Amino acid sequence: MISIKPIAKVKGSMKVPGDKSISHRALMLLSIGTGQGKIRGLLNSADIFSTLRAFQSMGIEITEEEDAVAVTGKGLYGLQEPSDIIDLGNSGTTMRLLSGILAGQPFMSVLTGDDSLRNRPMGRIIEPLREIGADIYGRSGNQKAPLVILKNPLKGGTYQGKIASAQVKSCLLLASLYQGGSFTYIEPQRTRDHTERMMRYLGISIEVEGTKILMGSPDEKQAPGSKKKEFINRDLEVPGDISSAAFFMALAAGKPGFEIIIESVGVNPTRTGIIKVIEDMGGDIAVLNKRSLSGEPVGDIRVRGKILKNIPIARERIPSLIDELPIIAVLASQARGDMEVSGAAELKVKESDRIAAMVQEMGKLGVKIEETPEGMKIYGEQVILGGKAYSHKDHRIAMSIVIAGLLSKEGVSLSGEECIDISFPEFFKKIQALREA
Repeated sequence: MISIKPIAKVKGSMKVPGDKSISHRALMLLSIGTGQGKIRGLLNSADIFSTLRAFQSMGIEITEEEDAVAVTGKGLYGLQEPSDIIDLGNSGTTMRLLSGILAGQPFMSVLTGDDSLRNRPMGRIIEPLREIGADIYGRSGNQKAPLVILKNPLKGGTYQGKIASAQVKSCLLLASLYQGGSFTYIEPQRTRDHTERMMRYLGISIEVEGTKILMGSPDEKQAPGSKKKEFINRDLEVPGDISSAAFFMALAAGKPGFEIIIESVGVNPTRTGIIKVIEDMGGDIAVLNKRSLSGEPVGDIRVRGKILKNIPIARERIPSLIDELPIIAVLASQARGDMEVSGAAELKVKESDRIAAMVQEMGKLGVKIEETPEGMKIYGEQVILGGKAYSHKDHRIAMSIVIAGLLSKEGVSLSGEECIDISFPEFFKKIQALREA
């Protein structure tokens, strides 16, 4: 258990760790590329270690250097059959994306994880992978892990996505590297596009038009199981994670007199929903020093505190800020008016049921949030009194409660805070640095 005391002022600059989504993809793609590529800014967290360890178990050399992590890829067909079950800990991203790669391998693999991961929905990748020829099975009627993936040739074609999920999309795009012929994925709604950007940066044939993604040439007519063209690795640089920056953006945004600059953050347009929400709430937020790193847009985010006014968050906004909704709920509790979040049922199947968790834990701190059928209603202009709360073993719930504690009247005692290491091991050090600034 950790105690969080209220913070009197926030003024200064900081950096956040590397983007978790991009870090996963960098390790995966360089492992199946040809030659060595170095990753700078790779997130050092439990989830990323799950991805790294998985590829090491399949014969990929990954070494830590002074300022980078070097990955020596063995090409699309160079992975070795793992000698044991691959345990992915708590990382749903690893399990879903890795399944796409393993579906095209000439060997059997078994994926498992902790209690939380084994109860997260995996039917969403099993069904589409089976449609393109994968021989994949899961527990509970092919809905949950552990997963078993066997050798089977994959076929090209077109797949119409049924849910707006970057993980499902990325799973299918990675599998397409092992398909015969070209492959088209159609999203029901645009989602984060880190996979597409990194593939393009590495020279993989990919075209994006709106929600339609074409892998390979339309006139490509390879037989199922035939070998695709290899790609050559390049060095990659991972920007700061906007989902980690979001906690500090929310801390400063609604408190007049607070000001913070978060340097070198990824500002991919498919991830900047929280910036738009703060803007629409009347916040003072700007992206400065815009530039590009390894195909990803990057900038310094400056936030100055103001009295905010709540807005509705409808379904179309959700994909661009799905990970930020718990901390947005904290911010909304301090703004004028009420906020209704709709179309966010995906929050119920994350590391925890994040809607129920925020209702329960913020309630313990004196803040009223109501659960709705596909979202929640947050009442504004509330005083966060303080008290005891629990993380639900969910890193984003834990960090949201910590920020609530900093904004509270009496402070918060949080149990289960160790889960924060999943994505942001230096979180409490960053907070201490702000106190000392």
